[in-house]
Amino acid sequence: MTAPKELRLLPWSGPEGKPCYLNTDDKAGYMSRLADNIEAVQLGTAAELLEQASETLDDENTDPEELLRLARELTGALRDVHRLATSRGHLLAASDPHRS
Repeated sequence: MTAPKELRLLPWSGPEGKPCYLNTDDKAGYMSRLADNIEAVQLGTAAELLEQASETLDDENTDPEELLRLARELTGALRDVHRLATSRGHLLAASDPHRS
């Protein structure tokens, strides 16, 4: 018996901030590749922001406005990475033959 097809949570939101899903078995299809590329960019951005945050927090002369900007950017990156982790977690669970 094959596992039921799982919808893929895409790394962007639709109108009104609602989640977007992809329903396909074609991992090499255009939308799958686009989602993979966007996820890679999001992970890269998050890594760069983590490095920047460490440097900024180590600098005693950091301007409060710079901290606020950094906090906003980190919040966005965390939101993106959380969506990615949620999506991958659902896909892993769907592919686990022992899940109940």
